Amino acid sequence: MREIKLYTRNLCGWCHDAKEYLKQHGLPFEEIDVGRDPAANEEMVRLSKQRYVPTIIVDGHVLANKHVLLPNTHPHDTTS
Repeated sequence: MREIKLYTRNLCGWCHDAKEYLKQHGLPFEEIDVGRDPAANEEMVRLSKQRYVPTIIVDGHVLANKHVLLPNTHPHDTTS
């Protein structure tokens, strides 16, 4: 089973979408709220070299934009 870490912040719509996607596809994940945990925020920045959420790390590979994991959800995505 893959190890998935989802770095989020409260009131982040894309974070909510990412959580729902993972749940709907039966993918277990660890949610880490970087808004509540400054150390987790610094860990996310160290791993991803950026401060955007959601940041998803799958088996050590950084996916820093939700639309990488969730096709057809980016507002400028014309592939749908």
